[in-house]
Amino acid sequence: MIKTILFDVDGVLLSEEHYFDASALTVWELSHSNNYLALAPEKFKTDYSEAEIKRIRETVFGTNDEVLKLMKSRGLNANWDMIYLSFGHQLIHLLSQIKENESNKINSWLQEPITREVLLEIGRVLHTYSVNLDFNIFVSDFEHSTETKQELFNYLNQLASVQLGVTTKIFSGIGALWSVCEHVCQEWYVGDENVEKSTGRPSVQLGKKGFLANETTLAGQVEINALFTFLNESGVKIGIGTGRPELETIQPFHHLNWLQHFDINHIVTADDVLKAEKGLTERRSLSKPDPFTYIMGLKGRETSVEDCLNTSLPIANGEEVLVVGDSLADLLAARKMGCQFAAVLTGLSGKDARSDFEKYEADYIFDNVLDIKNLIVRK
Repeated sequence: MIKTILFDVDGVLLSEEHYFDASALTVWELSHSNNYLALAPEKFKTDYSEAEIKRIRETVFGTNDEVLKLMKSRGLNANWDMIYLSFGHQLIHLLSQIKENESNKINSWLQEPITREVLLEIGRVLHTYSVNLDFNIFVSDFEHSTETKQELFNYLNQLASVQLGVTTKIFSGIGALWSVCEHVCQEWYVGDENVEKSTGRPSVQLGKKGFLANETTLAGQVEINALFTFLNESGVKIGIGTGRPELETIQPFHHLNWLQHFDINHIVTADDVLKAEKGLTERRSLSKPDPFTYIMGLKGRETSVEDCLNTSLPIANGEEVLVVGDSLADLLAARKMGCQFAAVLTGLSGKDARSDFEKYEADYIFDNVLDIKNLIVRK
C-alpha cells in the first residue's frame, strides 16, 4: 500500500521546454556575447522571438534535441550540468583549432579555474584566428563513451587529452566554469527581477525578461490540483524532489494554487542539494540519480544532511513509497532507495521513453501524472 508519493517537477508536473530553451540560450550567449567568448557579438541579444529561440535550440542541441536526449539517457538530469557539458565540449573543440600555435596558453588555461575572466582572455585569443563552432559533433564525440551522470564531466578531460594534448582535471566536478554556466542560465530563466534572489549575485547581462511567469502544466492545472486534494484526503503524504531551485518551484506552485497541498518541509529543491554539497568534506554531486533529493524529501528538510547521507539503503518499508519521475535519473534514485517507481511519459522523449522504462523495469508507466490516482485506495 502506497503511503507516500514523492514527485519530480519538470517533465511530471511542469513542462521542461522553457528550461531547455534557457539552456540553449545560455550556451549561445557564452559562445557569442562580449561578456564571454565574444565569437560573434552581433548574433547575441537579450530578447529573442519564439522562432529565433527555436532556431538557436536546434543549432545547439540538434533538430530533435539529440544532444539533450543523449545526456538524459546517460542519467544526466540537471539543466546546469547539461549546459556545462555542452559548452565545455564546445570550448575544447574551439581550442583544438588553435593548438598548433597556442599550446602553452591552452595548457595554462586548463590548469586553473576557468572563470569569466579566463573566458574573456580565451575569447580575445580566439578572435585572432578563424575558428568555428560545431555543435553537431557532440553526439559523435560522446556516443561511444561509457560514462554516465557526472562522470561525463571526466570524459571532457579525456577529450582534452586526445584533442589538445593537455593533461587536466579541470572539467571534473562543479567548479568555476560550471558556476558561470549556472548563473547565465538563471539570468535567462528567472529574468532581471529575480536573478539576485535566485543566485545571490547580480546580473552580468541585463535585459532578460525570464520564463518564470510563463510556466506550462503537463496536465490541466485544475486536474492536478484535484489530484493533490484526492491524495491528501486519502491519507497519502506527498512531497517534492526536484532539480529546480527553490524560487522556480515555490513561485509557480503558489501561482498555480498547488502549494496549499504540501508541507514546505517536504519540498526539496536544487538549493537544498547545493547547500548539502558545499558542506561535504570531499566535494561530490548529490543531484539525481543520487537518492539524496528524495531521501530528504521523504524525511523532511529539517533532517540533517548527515542523517540523510547515512540513511541505510534500501530504506525500511520502501514498498510504501512511490517516486514519480520522467527520467532514468529518477528511476535509478528510486531503485537505490528500494522504492516503487512510476514513470510518466510527459518528459523530453515523450512516449518514446516507454521502451527505456520497460528495459529498466519501472513498476508503473503512465501517460501522465493524473493516472497516479488509480494506484491509491481511499481510506
